[in-house]
Amino acid sequence: MMFTRPDVTGWFQMTEKMRDPDSTKLGMYDDLTVESARKYHQATSSIGFGAARRFVRTVDLSTRTHLLDLGGGSGAYSITSVEQFEGLKATVLDLPPVVVATQEYINDAGVQDRVSTIGADFTEGEFPSPVDVVVMASNLPIYDGEVIGGVVARAFRALEEGGEMHLIGEMLDNDRKSPVDAAMWGMNELICGSQGRAHTRAECENYFRSAGFVDVEVTDFVPGILARCVGKKP
Repeated sequence: MMFTRPDVTGWFQMTEKMRDPDSTKLGMYDDLTVESARKYHQATSSIGFGAARRFVRTVDLSTRTHLLDLGGGSGAYSITSVEQFEGLKATVLDLPPVVVATQEYINDAGVQDRVSTIGADFTEGEFPSPVDVVVMASNLPIYDGEVIGGVVARAFRALEEGGEMHLIGEMLDNDRKSPVDAAMWGMNELICGSQGRAHTRAECENYFRSAGFVDVEVTDFVPGILARCVGKKP
């Protein structure tokens, strides 16, 4: 809570920000430094590792060999996944200042031989290939539909046939009336200067189907907070 305290004043400027948004694609992450990335993940990594432990209990990656972790931050999903699944390696792709902090978490976990990093903006350019599983977790509201659709399409191209993608994030119900958490995250991104928004479950399914994924479905991941959209590449 204290980490986000500097953002509080923005909530009192909501009307002005909605009428005249001063936004960029990355918002507050435009000015990210190594030190601010460290502070961010010191404040949030416990949540990420908790969610990652839920992920490996929910999703069987025992037959997968290479996980691509988009915007992976602390590397929680990659680290936890390779610890759980013996034959798996992972690559965390995040902004250059972030992956400096990521490497520190990787070193602390002792998985340097199985988790690597790439410093890049995952909203641009093609992804490393081949991989057989892609995860994008807890950064959905930062971006608008065009960006998310593009990320999902490029993930599809990077995947081997039979590979899978998991998009985990705050999603609105299709009637847009709930959950409140998803709506609040969309508003928070406006305050922080990004072009993000709150996406519905149906919209996320459509990003996947438009990219070519099959067997697409959305399920609760953390009920009332996070949902998981999954699809497979035929």
